[in-house]
Amino acid sequence: MSDETMPPSRAAASQPRPRRRVAAGLDAKDHRTGLRNLERRLFLRSSLSLGAVALLSGCNLQDGDTVDKVLWAMSRWNDRVQAWLFDPARLAPTYTAADITNPFPFNAFYPIDDVPDVDPSDFRLQVSGRVESKRPWSLADLRTLPQTSQITRHVCIEGWSAIGEWGGVPFRTFLERIGADLTARYVGFKCADRYYTSLDMPTALHPQTQLTLDFGRAVLPAEYGFPLKLRVPTKLGFKNPKYIAEIFVTNDYPGGYWEDQGYNWFSGL
Repeated sequence: MSDETMPPSRAAASQPRPRRRVAAGLDAKDHRTGLRNLERRLFLRSSLSLGAVALLSGCNLQDGDTVDKVLWAMSRWNDRVQAWLFDPARLAPTYTAADITNPFPFNAFYPIDDVPDVDPSDFRLQVSGRVESKRPWSLADLRTLPQTSQITRHVCIEGWSAIGEWGGVPFRTFLERIGADLTARYVGFKCADRYYTSLDMPTALHPQTQLTLDFGRAVLPAEYGFPLKLRVPTKLGFKNPKYIAEIFVTNDYPGGYWEDQGYNWFSGL
C-alpha cells in the first residue's frame, strides 16, 4: 500500500499477543495503561517489540516523551541496519499472469469515493530539488521514455499481499533524464491526496523501482493511483506513493505521512 494502512492500534489488535515479561523494577499492574499506550507506538512487527523495551528498565513508562525519544532512536538504528543490508542488485520475486490477484484490493487512509479526480490533460509532474532540469512533465512526455512492465507482489503492513502487473518508466531512467544528483540521499514524493513519503537513493535507483503509468494492459485506474504512482517491490506498500504530483531530490530527511507517525522509514522487504 502507499497511503493505505490502518491506524496502528487496530493493526496491533489483530495480531496474537505473546506473554510479556516486564523488566525488573517495573510493576505491570501499576503501569498497565502505560504499557498499552507504548504498544500502540510499536508499529512494525519486525522492528520493535515490548520485549525490546525491557532493555529500557531505567525509563519511566509514564514519561511518554522519554519513551518516544528512545523508540525513535531505535527506529533510526533499524533504518541504518536495513540500509546496510540492502542489496541494490537483488531483485524482488516476479510472477506470471496466472498469479495476478483479481480483483486487486484498494486501500488508503480514506474511502474509495474520495480518491483524487485528476484531469489528465492538465496534469504536470513537478520536479524540484537537486536536479538539473526542473521543467514539468506531462503524461505524454512520460510516455516518450522507455517503458517496462513487471508482475510483482505488493506487501501491505496490515498483513495482506496481492500480485499485480505494473507498467511504466524505470525510475532510474527518469532520474537520469532530469539530471538528478544520484549521490543525494533521498528522493521525496508529494501526492494529490495529501500523502507524502520518501526513499533512499539506492532504492530509487533499483532496477525494479518504477514510475507507473499502467495497471495490467490499461491506463492506471483512479483507485490504484492515476495518473502516476511509484512501484517499489522491494519495500512495504506504504512506500509506494499514488497520485504523485511532485518529485524532489534532497539531502535533507523528508520523512513521510506514516513515517512521521512512527512507522519505520526504510521498511524494506
